[in-house]
Amino acid sequence: MRDMTEEEYDALDERLTKTVPTLSHTRTGFFSRKGSQAVMLDEDTAKILNAKAIASRQTPSEIVMALLRKELTVAHAHG
Repeated sequence: MRDMTEEEYDALDERLTKTVPTLSHTRTGFFSRKGSQAVMLDEDTAKILNAKAIASRQTPSEIVMALLRKELTVAHAHG
C-alpha cells in the first residue's frame, strides 16, 4: 500500500487495531481451503513462476511442489 497518505495509514491502523473482524463460516475463500497458506514472493520471482506455470500447463503450486520434491530427493540422496 505504497500510495496511501499518512491519514489513510492512520485510519487503517485505527480500524485494524480497534476492530474485531467478522469471520464467515462459508469456507469459500482462498485462506479457508484446507492446506492453503499465503507465501510472499518478490515480483520477479512471481513473474517467473507464473510463466513456468503457463508454459507447463500447471498451477504455480504444482511447480513449487515439484521443485521442493526434487530438492528433497537430492538432499536425501546426499544426506
